[in-house]
Amino acid sequence: MPVPPPAGPRRRPPLPDVAVSLTGAVFLLAGVARLLPGPAATALAVAGGSALACVRLAWLAGGALPAPSDLAPNAPPTVDARTAESPARSAETGPPERRDALAAGVTTGRQARRVALSRRVAAILDAAVLVAGLSVAVLPLSDPAYRLPIALTGLCLTAPLYVTALLRLPGRSRLSGPELVRRTVDVLALGVSLVFAGWMLLPGGPVPAAAGIAASGGAVVLAVLVVVALAERHRRPGAARCHAGAALTLGGLTLLVVLLAYGAPDRALPVVAAPLLAGALLTVAGLRRAWAGERPDRDVAPAAWPRLTAPAGIAALAAGVHLCVVGEFSTGAMALGLTVVPPIMVGELLAAADQRRRVQRLAAREAWLRRRLGPDARAVEPAPLTRADLVRALAQRSGGALLVVDLHGEGAAVPEGPVLTEVARRLRTGVEAHDLIARLGDTEYAVLTDVGPVLAYALGTRLLAALTEPYPRPGGVARVRVSVGLAETGSGEPEDVLRQADLARRRAVQLGRDRVEWYDAYLEEQLVRRLDLERELPGAVARGELDLVYQPVVALAERTPVGTEALLRWRSPTLGTVLPAELLPVAADLDLVGEIGRWVVDRACRQLAAWSGGGRELWMAVNVTPRELAAPDFVARTATALAAYDVSPERLVVEVAEPGVGAELSTVVARLAGLRSIGVRTALDDFRAEHASLAQLRRLPIDLLKVGPHLVRPGGDGQRPLIDVVANLADRLGVELVVEELESEGQVAGARRAGCRYGQGFALARPATAERVEAWFEEFPSAAR
Repeated sequence: MPVPPPAGPRRRPPLPDVAVSLTGAVFLLAGVARLLPGPAATALAVAGGSALACVRLAWLAGGALPAPSDLAPNAPPTVDARTAESPARSAETGPPERRDALAAGVTTGRQARRVALSRRVAAILDAAVLVAGLSVAVLPLSDPAYRLPIALTGLCLTAPLYVTALLRLPGRSRLSGPELVRRTVDVLALGVSLVFAGWMLLPGGPVPAAAGIAASGGAVVLAVLVVVALAERHRRPGAARCHAGAALTLGGLTLLVVLLAYGAPDRALPVVAAPLLAGALLTVAGLRRAWAGERPDRDVAPAAWPRLTAPAGIAALAAGVHLCVVGEFSTGAMALGLTVVPPIMVGELLAAADQRRRVQRLAAREAWLRRRLGPDARAVEPAPLTRADLVRALAQRSGGALLVVDLHGEGAAVPEGPVLTEVARRLRTGVEAHDLIARLGDTEYAVLTDVGPVLAYALGTRLLAALTEPYPRPGGVARVRVSVGLAETGSGEPEDVLRQADLARRRAVQLGRDRVEWYDAYLEEQLVRRLDLERELPGAVARGELDLVYQPVVALAERTPVGTEALLRWRSPTLGTVLPAELLPVAADLDLVGEIGRWVVDRACRQLAAWSGGGRELWMAVNVTPRELAAPDFVARTATALAAYDVSPERLVVEVAEPGVGAELSTVVARLAGLRSIGVRTALDDFRAEHASLAQLRRLPIDLLKVGPHLVRPGGDGQRPLIDVVANLADRLGVELVVEELESEGQVAGARRAGCRYGQGFALARPATAERVEAWFEEFPSAAR
């Protein structure tokens, strides 16, 4: 049994967030220690976070694609758009017409509207963060007399911008009557407690009008934002973070207004930096998570803590501080404090009623299952757990593991009916009595176990073996493919554990299904990177983001250039430089190989034409895949490109990698022969020199054979290098050898001793832009003229 890899560390904040947070903390401490003036320290502490958040929000407002949840309506919430359901997963479910549309990348009108709405939300939040940051940034530059109006203006502009954006966040749904009542009671309880706390903590004497208005209004707005954030933190984590970020930002601006209204000394101002900095970063983090298209999950019960206990705690703490400082309560303060009690009591009663209704629903569901399936219902159907029940169970576990099991029918079919009943029975039989089973979707289950990671992996393999056994049915048998994702519990919030197991499940799907995959941090990075590539690659050709670099091919005897190989690079503004090994698999999945290949051939021919002006007749090799080579019009398109730039056909070399030739051997032979018929030279790349490779070499019409430096090394027991065998065969077939990936002078010398004519690698010349390669050519005036 293979041992699963160890679980990786919890997801860490991005490095820029950590950097600006630490920088902000340094400036804040400098202001408190009076090493910097208070306004300057505040502005510097907030500036980095606000700038970073504004840049990210501007990027989302201008360049994001549809949230993948529109493509997979039942997909669970994820961290952000980059960890949302991949297009490949979305195409596995739904009717055939929808799967075809998804596979073709069709964007529906609904998706387009969602994109437009999401971008508007990002733009509005960008404006809110920008206004809040500027309100603080101008403090050290303004006269003290104007600071209060500036802060008030910033607060009055930021609040409506945040409210407008939060009301438009994706995934928001209407509240039912009971939910609306409960939400209102929670807002009243928290709002009254915040007003009471403000009353208790404000200095004695007359209250400035600006401070009173800001404090009372801010208490109401903060109450609404905090209650929504707490209520949505499990159902819509991204939206909850946005609301929490808004609460921190507006709370910081409110505190700034109060401090300036009371004429607080400059050294007190840095205290507002922490909530403003955290609010900006939390806002953008929440929007990026909400970008995944979170769907409200009504099965998740709202948390009773701190929704019910926070108002009482705030009021009690404020009263205690006031009593220690002042020593007595006024009649108005006592009356205001008593108003906190009724909404808290009503909230307790509503919470108790909610819990009672949920218990009744679970009991009714279990009774229905027993009536439907008989007394052995528990042996057939996993024990009546929902996603919400699973989340609560996860919250109570300090160890163990969670397995997410996904079923795939034969072809595009979805398992249903008797097959699913048998799946449930096998699941129940395969787990221990104390393990919990939940049904997450039509064909998706979760198993929560308290055993350690190795035993949990063994459980996953047993379930995989049991569930992939044939399912008898009238007229034959049904077969089901299974993907299992595994994550350790106790390492984070329940929703994070669910997300991690689901990411591992997606990885199992990507790797071919019928396997168990273990979550680790590197796996998540891979999936996120893959989603980024899938999002950005379409349109890269049209946007002019593709580029070619050129690595010279050198005659080993004379050390002079005879040709180059064109190497593809994708210069993505958001992802950086992407190499072919990462780019081409994504292009193949998105059916973009043909478009990219046409661009490469056209650009290579154009560059050959440019180099012809200097009298050089160097060749240029371009790499093509067997799939691209199999296109019926490949030879004709290549001839058209050569004619368009008036390039001699023999100067172009078309390379195809040998490992991919076997499955398409007949077609590849035909296309290579067609290329040679128009004068284009052909090459076989990555030649492995195995028995099968040597056998099919005789069938391939090629001019150049490219091998790696490993063939040049001497064999075991003093045997001659394998390159000697290949060189003899190449000589008989009239094929020239090119040894690539030469990275040392010893390898170059070995290739020469073996009789290889050409070489390529870092030891001879590195890949470079056309201009640099041309300048390098100038050092060899007699080369290939």
